[in-house]
Amino acid sequence: MNIGIIGAPVDLGQQRRGVDMGPSAIRIARLEERLEALGHKVKDHGNIPAADMATAPMGDRRVRYLDDVVRQCGLLADKVSACVKQRSFPLVLGGDQSVSVGTLAGLARYGTERGIVWLDAHGDFNTPKTTPTGNIHGMALAAILGYGHPRLVGLGGASPKAVEKNTVLVACRDFDQEEAKAISRSKMTVFTMKEIDELGMKGVMREAIKVAGTGLDQVHLSFDVDSVDPREAPGTGTRVRGGLTYREAQLAMEMLYESGRVTSAEFVEVNPILDLTNQTAELAVELALSLFGKKIIG
Repeated sequence: MNIGIIGAPVDLGQQRRGVDMGPSAIRIARLEERLEALGHKVKDHGNIPAADMATAPMGDRRVRYLDDVVRQCGLLADKVSACVKQRSFPLVLGGDQSVSVGTLAGLARYGTERGIVWLDAHGDFNTPKTTPTGNIHGMALAAILGYGHPRLVGLGGASPKAVEKNTVLVACRDFDQEEAKAISRSKMTVFTMKEIDELGMKGVMREAIKVAGTGLDQVHLSFDVDSVDPREAPGTGTRVRGGLTYREAQLAMEMLYESGRVTSAEFVEVNPILDLTNQTAELAVELALSLFGKKIIG
């Protein structure tokens, strides 16, 4: 497979410094070298230029740093679109989850008939009307599916950028009150940690893959490292106890690979400032390797 790595060192979508160093931390864990060892052809397209929280204007507190987030997502969309044009698998490294709007905007230039598997402790389904923080990383999925601020919703000229009924949330365990109501009204399929406890990770992922891919040829994976329990992934800014184990996350990636349906992916919210000896970035790389075919045997 041809894989294009794109770094998005963005930290304006949330309020903890350090997540802009996530792409570097993941690269330090030898992502490119280890993907090549699996037989893939890998090209690192570098990082998009990103504004610094110390100097960027915040603007409206209901959508913090909107101008710069929109600009950065536009630059990311261009790089993702270029990867697709070159018949390369876009692999985006965040940065905070606001980058997902740019990733999907770039993919949408070649069509919006796409499912999403969104592994995250949170729903990311707020809008400026429901958000308690104004953090755009908590609005990313809503904007992708056509809800929220028009500049985010309309980014790239396509809205929605994926199919809502083929969008699946997995490993969620922390929704805001109004966000939870919006999720309940949506056409998305949601597997919280309760369902994972009851059905097991294999059962949940089997259904998630089925829903995301029904009637479609393309599925996007968005992996927020806070979907994993903070005891195993401490290097992230919005930790929530009771998340996935390392093996549950690995099984998810292995099943997604075996499905043959995933055509783009992103790994986001790695914050090395909060990490222990680059543990979380290493985990992200190990999960990416499983997504691209690494097996225990064979």
